[in-house]
Amino acid sequence: MLLRPRQKIFVENCVAALKQRRNTLGVAPTGAGKTIMLSAATGDILRETGGKAAILAHRDELTAQNVTKFARVNPSLNTSIYDANSKSWHGRATFAMVPTLSRQENLSRMPQLDLLVIDEAHHAAAASYLRIIEEAKAKNPNLLLFGLTATPNRGDQKALRPIFDNVGDQIRLAELIQSGHLVPPRTFVVDVGVQDDLKKVRKNALDFDMNEVEQIMNRPVITDAVVRHWLEKAGDRKTVAFCSTVAHAENVRQTFQNNGIEAVIVHGEMAGSDRRLALARFQQGSARVIVNVAVLTEGWDYPPTSCVLLLRPNSYRSTMIQMVGRGLRTIDPKEHPGVIKTDCIVLDFGTSTLMHGSLEQDVNLDGKTFHGDAPTKECPECKATVPLSAQECALCGYEFFSGAATGEAGAGDEPLPLENFSLTEIDLLKRSSFRWIDLFDDDAAFMASGFSAWAAIFWLGGYWHAVGGFERDVQILGTGERTVMIAVADDFLNERETSESAHKTRRWMNEPASEKQLALLGEAVRFDFSMTKYRASCLLNFRFNKGRIRQLVERAVGQREVA
Repeated sequence: MLLRPRQKIFVENCVAALKQRRNTLGVAPTGAGKTIMLSAATGDILRETGGKAAILAHRDELTAQNVTKFARVNPSLNTSIYDANSKSWHGRATFAMVPTLSRQENLSRMPQLDLLVIDEAHHAAAASYLRIIEEAKAKNPNLLLFGLTATPNRGDQKALRPIFDNVGDQIRLAELIQSGHLVPPRTFVVDVGVQDDLKKVRKNALDFDMNEVEQIMNRPVITDAVVRHWLEKAGDRKTVAFCSTVAHAENVRQTFQNNGIEAVIVHGEMAGSDRRLALARFQQGSARVIVNVAVLTEGWDYPPTSCVLLLRPNSYRSTMIQMVGRGLRTIDPKEHPGVIKTDCIVLDFGTSTLMHGSLEQDVNLDGKTFHGDAPTKECPECKATVPLSAQECALCGYEFFSGAATGEAGAGDEPLPLENFSLTEIDLLKRSSFRWIDLFDDDAAFMASGFSAWAAIFWLGGYWHAVGGFERDVQILGTGERTVMIAVADDFLNERETSESAHKTRRWMNEPASEKQLALLGEAVRFDFSMTKYRASCLLNFRFNKGRIRQLVERAVGQREVA
């Protein structure tokens, strides 16, 4: 498979930092393809050094997911698994479960490693991880240590600075929104008369004092206003709400219920079976709102969720981004047929957006690709080396001044600005690994072809529809905004093409169309001497699959349900 251009840059920057500093942390949010980048960076190091690597994870499903994707990215590198059921080190890359490997009797059998990779690296400061790191360094003082995480300031809240002294690269949430791999948020700051009180709330070691927040936010007049504003702006949307305490969450849920809106609650004090039942009622049943307390901040995704309620302030920007991120996932039509999602409404009833600045302000409209050493700066708090664009140090949580709104701008219930997102759409076509052809020169149908697969997007019925073809199978890939559909179609090609097949495709990118192609296309293009083999291939792919494409797109138009 092929990496996206931004994924390639991320891998190159992290590998360069590893070689220079012998350790690095890569930060990438949900939607960036973290496992793919982990696999690519690990494969690059192993092929260059001829060494051996271990990839650590703390959950069985992460290990299984990592092994599968690693094999797709690195088909020539053999793997093995070290967990409670299979204790094998025979692979060049061994995927190990931390609870199993961290036991002393298992650590003593661990071979010398050249590279230790930590998935979900915000857990690396925990005692079990530290035992593995210390043992690996004792067996090889020249060990390379590579960590990846979406939430560096989450988990056990311990600083990562003692383990990693730099951040090799950081993909920001706004980059993924810009590229179409997440939907854009429409952020509303709603002042219900408590912002001044919230600004006075004390901080403890980890966050704001949530008991103080509860005293401010957990009042009938406030919860009634929350539901009223939600009904006005997002009443038909699947919604996740983040509250300060369990008592606050219970009252918010009850207020929704009193207004005839089915709502469920999850929090850390619930039994596992009750929590699973509540999640099922939201994800598969009729509940429209799920209210939670510090449970759904990370590790939970239900893509049809298209509204986020912030009913508590966040001292860390990364915590706010994680909460908002629960509503930014794009829709996979195989999992949620007929569901269309074009954006996510964020209703902030606290001060997080005003304190940290809107997510949209981080967008890089230039879409620049840098060559050479990645630009960096030093964190004044912990002296770590971090990417120049970082607004929060991933290792200690220090916030760099960003010039974000801190006063009245954006207050009230007006949406924070989202202008300029549309300016990047054509850039996405250019940043693709494939050449996208405007099939009929009307800006309503685009197609790209690889050596093994093809993908296209079509405008019909007020939305764009992505369609892909591979080995005689034609499938609908998604329905939604143009940028998102280009990203979906591009990823379909990336997953099915290889560097070798892409090279073969490039050879005939600019070559004149063959006589056979021209004959198949007919008299209309018989004497079009500008016709290339590549454009002819796209036109022929469309012609041969036109009936199936039309059937899939018309069916998608007929069954769509807007999230």
